[in-house]
Amino acid sequence: MRFPCVLSEVMISWRFIDTGLLDGPANMAIDEALLACFAPETSAPVLRLYGWNPPAFTLGRFQDAGAVLDLEKCRNAGIPVVRRITGGGIIYHAGELTYSIVCPPNHISSAVSVKESFRMMTAFIIGFYEKLGLAARYAVDHYPPGTRLGDRTPLCFAGRETYDILVDGRKIGGNAQRRLKNVIFQHGSIPLRNCLSTAVDFFWEHPSGLSEGTVSLAELGVTVNSERLKKLLLEEFLESYGVSLSQSGLTAREEETAAHLLHATCTGEEEDGKRMMA
Repeated sequence: MRFPCVLSEVMISWRFIDTGLLDGPANMAIDEALLACFAPETSAPVLRLYGWNPPAFTLGRFQDAGAVLDLEKCRNAGIPVVRRITGGGIIYHAGELTYSIVCPPNHISSAVSVKESFRMMTAFIIGFYEKLGLAARYAVDHYPPGTRLGDRTPLCFAGRETYDILVDGRKIGGNAQRRLKNVIFQHGSIPLRNCLSTAVDFFWEHPSGLSEGTVSLAELGVTVNSERLKKLLLEEFLESYGVSLSQSGLTAREEETAAHLLHATCTGEEEDGKRMMA
């Protein structure tokens, strides 16, 4: 099923940026720079793909890292801990394909709720999994009516939100959204393999039920290489939203903003308490 989000009858061209494998602070600095530099009236919408090297933890916007993670153990293992600009629980990023989107609200039907817009903006992920032969569906469509969803958990993958994506009842990846007055930012992960067994060793308390409640592409028998996966994801994005993609790099302003944010992160100079390096 397609959820067309572009309202204009004229095909809109999106910028497509592939930044490859970067470390956690650099990845989050670029995401924040893309949002900070976006001008709703003049900027082309953005789709970015990226990966992580080395693995990293990202924190929800308001999380207390030290209350959940053994930060000294993370430092000794060389695993960065960096704050996202979106909410939710901690995510361990390793062996995954990650995307981010920046677009103005008028690309999403104004008649739908915030939750429904989230469903529309993850429709291409559902279609991507279907292209891989997987029966993916939203949590709200999987559980019986009246099931309680949305309980907060320290680890993102341990919870169930209304529009989390499930395959065979198990959560695959995660997605989060941030809305400003005239801009929508969203990013999310597609797990190529399940690395959560490594992640739990860095928590003060081990989250329960992760192995039973989560799944990755490798566990589902999908062994397509990352370049092929990117191609399929881009094809589905075009089909889902009726847009075109123009490959691009970061602009000079985006690079400068990301460098400034990265410097502030790595020197511990937080701005508005929304970013940190632990």
